[in-house]
Formats: sequence, structure tokens, C-alpha cells
Amino acid sequence: MLSSYTGVILAGGLNSRFSGANKAFIEIGGKLILDHIYDVFSGLFEEIILVTNDPLKYLGWNLKIVTDIYPARSSLTGVHAGLFYASCSHIFVTACDTPFLKKEIVETLIRAALPQTDIVIPETTSGREPLCAVYSKRCLKQIENQLEKNDYKIQRFFNKVHVVKIAENELRTIDPELTSFFNVNTPLALEKAKEIEKNNVDII
Repeated sequence: MLSSYTGVILAGGLNSRFSGANKAFIEIGGKLILDHIYDVFSGLFEEIILVTNDPLKYLGWNLKIVTDIYPARSSLTGVHAGLFYASCSHIFVTACDTPFLKKEIVETLIRAALPQTDIVIPETTSGREPLCAVYSKRCLKQIENQLEKNDYKIQRFFNKVHVVKIAENELRTIDPELTSFFNVNTPLALEKAKEIEKNNVDII
């Protein structure tokens, strides 16, 4: 168990591209996406936080349920809430629609964090993955400054903190197809996820 880290699941989105259907409760390979993430996290973290504005739907899971502090719905407000409520100095964040997140990817990112590190983030040819990343509580003030300006772009404050990037070649040694970063955020992506699952990508 990683006692100095809290696992944070962001489940506060509007799910507008799914006609309001909750992506956390989509079933792939006979398992809810949320259950997949929960199983990965429960093997790593003593404290698991789920950020949502609909807490009653998640009472069946053994985790700490919190809501956004800032009223605007965005990934950045979710990261802020996770950091604010976490008991630990660092959090690992993922979105609630990542059915193929690998425990080894989480461990790799956490191992790369030094005492002075504020963010550890994967970087691939598709760009950075801010919702599969490590954040320090030292980021809180910078995030709050940004939210006060109604600026919700999650990477805007990165140049003000110490960021470690994990390169694609290292990530692929653990997750060759980089499916840990696959989000089921549209009906088309859901069909792709089902195809990935059928092609023997393990669902834990």
C-alpha cells in the first residue's frame, strides 16, 4: 500500500456525449468501469476519494465521496477537490471512464515522484495525460489562483510547478498499446472499448 498517496477518481462530468448516462456505470467485459478502477486503486491506496456532484449513486463503494468546492464543472475543479480532501501529500488522479487502467502504470508514475516533484504526467505522441497523473498538494494554491480567474484549462499552471514527464517509450514497456489512457467518452469510443476487450486486453 502507498500510504503517502491518495487515489482520486473524477466522476463529476456532465456525460453530455452519452445523453447524460453515467460513464462510471458502463459495463465492459462483464464489469463496470468504476469497478475496474476501484480494484486497481484498492490494491494500491489506503485512501480512495471519488469526486462527484451526485454522491448518492456511489454509496455502495468503500471510498470517501466528496463534491467540487468550486461551482464550475471541470477536470481542474475535480483535481482541486481531490487534493483538498486528500489526507496524503500526493494524489494519483484518473477519470471514471478508463476501463483499461493498469496498476503498473500507476506505480510507474508514483515511483518517478521525488520529494520536490509537484506533478508526474505521461507524455505520448498524442500529448500529455493530465487525468492519469500524480499531483502534490503544493499545486493547490496555483489551481485556486487559476480557478478564481475562471480558467479551467488543466495544464495552464504546469509552468509554475515542478513537472516530471514520463516518455512514451517507457510507458509502452508496461502498456504496449497505451490502453491505460483510453477514455470511453463517446458511444464510438464505447464500441472501440468493447473491441479492445474482445482482443484479449485484460480486464482485471
